[in-house]
Amino acid sequence: MSLVLLIFLPIITALFIPLLFKKVGQIHTGWFVLLVPAALFIYYSTLLPSIADGGNRVSELQWIPSLDIAFIAYIDGLSLLFSLLITGIGALVVLYSIFYLDKYREQLHNFYVYLLMFITAMLGVVQSDHLISLYLFWELTSISSFLLIGYWYTRDRSRFGALKSMMITVFGGLMMLGGFVLLGIMGNTYSIRELISQAPELVSHDFFVWALVLILLGAFTKSAQFPFYIWLPDAMEAPTPVSAYLHSATMVKAGLYLVARFTPIFAASGTWVWLVTGIGLFTMLWGSFFALKQKDLKGILAFSTVSQLGLIMSLLGVSAAGFHVENATEIALNYAGFAAIFHLINHAVFKGSLFMIAGIVDHETGTRDIRKLGGLMSLMPISFTVAMIGAFSMAGLPPFGGFLSKEMFLTGMVALTEFDLFSMDVWGIMFPVIAWIGSVFTFIYSFYFVFHTFAGKHKPEELPKPAHEAPKGMLISPVFLAILAVVIFFIPNIVGEWLVKPAVAAIQPFMYDSPAAVDVHVAAWHGHITPELWMTIGIFAVGGLMFWTLRKWQHLYDRFPNTLNSLYDKGMFLSDTGANRFSRTYMTGFIRSYLVYMFSFLVIIVLGTFVLNDAFAVDMNNTAPVGLYEIVIMLALVGSTVTILFSKSRLTAIIALGAVGYSVALFFVIFRAPDLALTQLVIETISVALFLLAFYHLPQISRKEERMRFRFGNALIAFGVGVTMTLVALAAHSGKALPSISEFYKETVYKEAGGGNIVNVILVDYRGFDTLFEIGVLGIAGIGIITLIKLRLTKKEGQHENK
Repeated sequence: MSLVLLIFLPIITALFIPLLFKKVGQIHTGWFVLLVPAALFIYYSTLLPSIADGGNRVSELQWIPSLDIAFIAYIDGLSLLFSLLITGIGALVVLYSIFYLDKYREQLHNFYVYLLMFITAMLGVVQSDHLISLYLFWELTSISSFLLIGYWYTRDRSRFGALKSMMITVFGGLMMLGGFVLLGIMGNTYSIRELISQAPELVSHDFFVWALVLILLGAFTKSAQFPFYIWLPDAMEAPTPVSAYLHSATMVKAGLYLVARFTPIFAASGTWVWLVTGIGLFTMLWGSFFALKQKDLKGILAFSTVSQLGLIMSLLGVSAAGFHVENATEIALNYAGFAAIFHLINHAVFKGSLFMIAGIVDHETGTRDIRKLGGLMSLMPISFTVAMIGAFSMAGLPPFGGFLSKEMFLTGMVALTEFDLFSMDVWGIMFPVIAWIGSVFTFIYSFYFVFHTFAGKHKPEELPKPAHEAPKGMLISPVFLAILAVVIFFIPNIVGEWLVKPAVAAIQPFMYDSPAAVDVHVAAWHGHITPELWMTIGIFAVGGLMFWTLRKWQHLYDRFPNTLNSLYDKGMFLSDTGANRFSRTYMTGFIRSYLVYMFSFLVIIVLGTFVLNDAFAVDMNNTAPVGLYEIVIMLALVGSTVTILFSKSRLTAIIALGAVGYSVALFFVIFRAPDLALTQLVIETISVALFLLAFYHLPQISRKEERMRFRFGNALIAFGVGVTMTLVALAAHSGKALPSISEFYKETVYKEAGGGNIVNVILVDYRGFDTLFEIGVLGIAGIGIITLIKLRLTKKEGQHENK
């Protein structure tokens, strides 16, 4: 089966969702949708043995062959891992949504169409080998996530969050496109595999650093790295299934995928190592610190996602430093790539379960405000157990998978202190310190989420509805993920063999020629005390003490203003008001003013081009003689035009306007263009007739217009336009670089196009797309008119009902 077609399977299925929603309304639409990610997950799982052995799969579908652009699906260890996360977590999210979203109150056809579109976009991102198709899917993730976040579009916060996410991620996507174009120029190819093979030669190119920075902007905006993280907390206005999906396994992971995929190309640069590692670690610290300021359960998880994404990003940066490893003393850096992928899996597992639990708490109590919650442990025991497992895994406690990847994270950070390139041996001590502080706050917000929600005193009077355990169906997905978080702890090397090592080999091909060469063994205890173990003990001790005293110092967060969000809000406000003020200066409502702008610009640009390029040319050779008929018609045309300008009667102006059109039609007759003449005559006849039919309703000519003063500026612009167009006509006639195309039409219209009417053939065949687009414009205008008529009728019906 074609891998490319599998990418498009979800969006093709989406075409039938509205029909299923309408015709089979008694069955929740989610049950039909569930089959798509589940089937894809099963298929991608069958590829695990061959990919684990170092193989890959490639499939191609031509898109724009003339530009060498194609949909190329390439599956190796990295893309397969992400494909399994996208489809596996996707299936669990769809199952969860069946019980979370009411089939009678929600517009499920919209929801699942957006979700399936998003699945296609994500699969396209992680499997595309062509940079242009990757960019297409990348922006499709922004569009579909915009629709998902704004699903409850009647809520102001939903629309605001959707717009904010799109503004920031689309900005990053455009920057990333610039980086892709530069890469394509540097390597003379848009294939990622070919660019990786050219990596040693690309490093010395002048565009290398520019491409690096632009691509990182795309990755950082999508994966919510500092300072672009501000869109992610506002995206929490989406339905919880969307939050669980976008922020555990898909959208925010797209930036991580991009960094991982391009690490083989940019790893040789110290700029890449410093930016990815440094910004990732700072984002981890920033997100973990401000998570404790949040009062909304999903807000806490949003900032925890920012923090965890920063952690994984920093590990990818450290894995790039491994490109420069030449001796065994620095082998600890090799753990970084493994730890990044391993923690990415763990994060998808525990964060997905925690988001679902936050949704369950909201669904069953009516609130996510942690100040109103508490004492739910006995009322919601299963939810509490799942939340505890997910939070403890996030905090890095045993026996959960998060503990293992957190230990490897600390190992990688400590290894940087001994790295003697890029001044890491001097400044590298900052990284383990920042990592340790961030891990302390991670420990605190994990406990904060669980125990301030489920422990303590129950407050039924503050809850919108009585708290109770969720339905069994809603618990299936989070319980499964919680079990997985425990199982991973006991079988980490099985997960490593099948999922992590193939992905690491794809990220670090300069270190490993196959997954089997990734010599990393995961263990909870290595038989001796290591620096990272002491760091872990310190995290538990300090984190536990700070959580115990949280109420005494949490009020200090009130002194930290939300500066970045304020800057964004002010920027959007100023851009909106500023644009309005600027537009009011030239949007006067008078057509005369707009014509002044357009004609002035035309004269300046065209005459400026003529002067700069010395394009003036006058050649009267081979011109037809001007006869008496042409002179008479020209005088009639000019006279009619002047009459319109100075006419004081509406009837006279209408007749003069018709005379202008008929004069032009006569020119077409003389110049042997009967088709154009006939068209012009018909149009002018209809126009004059319409003017006369609407004569009674036309406005009177005002006194101001009758007594119009002479304006030198207008006269100058009119003279300039006349001179400009005359010069353009003369230059076009006098400076022909190629023979007239009319001879080509004469020779080919009958022989090749099979037509006898040259004008019709030109319109239908030679200018077919132009004519098609004109028809499209008319069609759009017609749809707009019909819509306006329907809206008017609806308004009248509403007014009639009110009466």
